[in-house]
Amino acid sequence: MKTVLIGVTGGIACYKSIEIVNQLRKDGYNVEVIMTRSAQEFVTPLTFQTMSGNQVVTDMFDPVHKWDTKHIELAKKAALFVIVPATANVIGKIANGIADDMLTTTVMAARSPVLIFPAMNSYMYENPIVQENIEKLKKYGYHVFKTASGELACGDIGSGKLPDWQEIVKEIEKFCNK
Repeated sequence: MKTVLIGVTGGIACYKSIEIVNQLRKDGYNVEVIMTRSAQEFVTPLTFQTMSGNQVVTDMFDPVHKWDTKHIELAKKAALFVIVPATANVIGKIANGIADDMLTTTVMAARSPVLIFPAMNSYMYENPIVQENIEKLKKYGYHVFKTASGELACGDIGSGKLPDWQEIVKEIEKFCNK
């Protein structure tokens, strides 16, 4: 059974990640989830634990139940690492080698393909710094997907919207079946 590691960051679109995790599990994948502190403000770890059937990792310093270096072990067992949604914050951190939480530390250790699905307000998404960080990630071999356009959570209309969860699952499964 292939393991898909899902990194969930703190954007309003993180609720769509619940359906992604649920569908991947139904499709026979082992799904492990890492949540940033900000993501936990939108959705609880218990929700992802219920959908994945696995303990959710939320902190680098969670109590250890068995000895391992958690971020390394997660990176090793992942056939695919997916960050959905990816905020401007986490995109910037990864692009600049900042590893200051469980998600960014684990992605730095990843040897599997890394898929990044940005989601943020169009003003943020179109900011030249964010676009430069996205290009930098692509140059390093990360797979950064285009956002959808439409009505955003704040009521604005534009780019920066997370694609429908079904489209994201198709992309994930395409990479898992390569």
